[in-house]
Amino acid sequence: MRAEHEAEATGAESGPGAEPAGAGAAPDAAKSRRFPSITKDTARPEGHGRAAPGDALAARQWPMLSVLGATAVGLLLTALNHPRAGVLVIGVALIAASVLRRALPQVGMLAVRSRFTDMVTYGLLGVAITLLALVMEPKPLLDVPFLEDAVRFTVR
Repeated sequence: MRAEHEAEATGAESGPGAEPAGAGAAPDAAKSRRFPSITKDTARPEGHGRAAPGDALAARQWPMLSVLGATAVGLLLTALNHPRAGVLVIGVALIAASVLRRALPQVGMLAVRSRFTDMVTYGLLGVAITLLALVMEPKPLLDVPFLEDAVRFTVR
């Protein structure tokens, strides 16, 4: 309707053979007649807000920074020839991310998707990586009886 008012104000034709209002302008400038309820904007993310000066930004992002810090420690341990400890720290960091996502109302950039999806994703990856650290050779800390048979069957 707004496009029709603009067309009338500029003297443009609005008949069936006429060029649509806003032709040559940006595609989103003209209102779509075919899809009247097109979403124009998306929901603001959970950690949104104005960029705060100084320490306030780090204070709002402490859950993400703590998970990244623990992951960096795990990677450093792995690089320093302690792979089991490093992988275990990374797995525990992801499990902690899942717990933080559940427990805290705002977690800044740790919130990527919906709360449920983030919790399940962080939790499953954390458990899988932690189990990988526990069954890692040499001298696994966790003995899974069918794992050796599965490896023999798939590798042969």
